[in-house]
Amino acid sequence: MSNQKESRVPNPFLVWERPEPEKRPAPVPLSRDRIVRAALALADAEGLAAVSLRKIAALLGSSPMRLYGYIDTKEELLDLLVDAVYGEMIAEGPLEGGWQDALRTMAHRTREAVHRHAWLTELLSGRPHQGPNAMVYNEASLAALSSQRGFEDIAVTLQTLKTVNAYVVGALQDEASERHAIQASGMTKEEWQLATYPYLERMLATGRFPNIARIVKEVEHPSPAEEFERGLQIILDGVAARMNS
Repeated sequence: MSNQKESRVPNPFLVWERPEPEKRPAPVPLSRDRIVRAALALADAEGLAAVSLRKIAALLGSSPMRLYGYIDTKEELLDLLVDAVYGEMIAEGPLEGGWQDALRTMAHRTREAVHRHAWLTELLSGRPHQGPNAMVYNEASLAALSSQRGFEDIAVTLQTLKTVNAYVVGALQDEASERHAIQASGMTKEEWQLATYPYLERMLATGRFPNIARIVKEVEHPSPAEEFERGLQIILDGVAARMNS
């Protein structure tokens, strides 16, 4: 009984459960929501490295010390940023259709979110996503599958979601790494490819990389969107094969 009572008590170590300071009209009204919206705009414009409580305070016309009443650390702010993006994905509506439709919708919503917020790829892995919006989105994802034939076992549902998510995160990080390399070079994509291709040719000419050579010569190189969809379909086909075995 005591454990049940304790579970209802807000945890002050979790930023979304910690009460905000009392509202003050002067000099500038603040809230976690205003702070997060300012941080989102800053991250979208300049990247995660530029996000600091000092810069956000300046955007809001406040002092950094006032912000510390709402957020203790930058890590908490990053957690709130991720949860705000989950809120955007929730707003896109329910996950409808069969299980493949639902999984495809989840995958593409994540990819579209990364295209709106390029910094998100850095935060998709390596930290738990347990904010209130993430919980709502994860519950909706589980519900979209667990109500369908073949997903009666919640453990199977969970593992399927984890498998698809692992593909999505990896694919998006691959896309981001190439974009980063091109941006860091200061070249266009075509210029970057022309500049790096002679090195690739020299390496392939050694004969040590026959399978990579086959990829260069035989494989079509679709757009990132097409490549993402092809890889996703391979994962979905694997899930379908397991269900039918």
